[in-house]
Amino acid sequence: MSKLTPSTFIYTSNHEEDTDKLGRLLSAYLMPGAIITLDGDLGAGKTRFSQGFARAMGITEVVNSPTFTIVKEYEGQSLPFYHMDMYRINQVEADDLGLDEYFYGSGVTLIEWSSLIEDLLPPERLSITIAYQGEQSRLFQLTPHGEPYHSWCVQMKENGHLQ
Repeated sequence: MSKLTPSTFIYTSNHEEDTDKLGRLLSAYLMPGAIITLDGDLGAGKTRFSQGFARAMGITEVVNSPTFTIVKEYEGQSLPFYHMDMYRINQVEADDLGLDEYFYGSGVTLIEWSSLIEDLLPPERLSITIAYQGEQSRLFQLTPHGEPYHSWCVQMKENGHLQ
């Protein structure tokens, strides 16, 4: 595990297209085993982000929140995409799902409501928290935990996409 201290990087979305753009930007860095967690209030934009992210991975199927199925699997252009929603599950139930197979597998895992299973999450991941800034505006706080997530954020900041 990397010795990097987590830093927070900021991305501002003023409309849905900006949220899609962040998904596209992050998709450029993906690798097998990548984990991105999403937290924020109901309606903050977690699923919208997930949809833009999935499109950037080449997924043409409809991507919606897997609130009742818990996990949905999609085949991207180069990597599988595992979309999870932990809103209706507790940590004990989540522990019985065999999430490690996804977390340490060959695909990319995106977890909505990840704070509900915090103790089960791998130590290295990119954590994103979405906060309302107005009717359409959202503030994305990206906190990388370890490499390569820190490098992703630094590169995106150097390219003018993050603060």
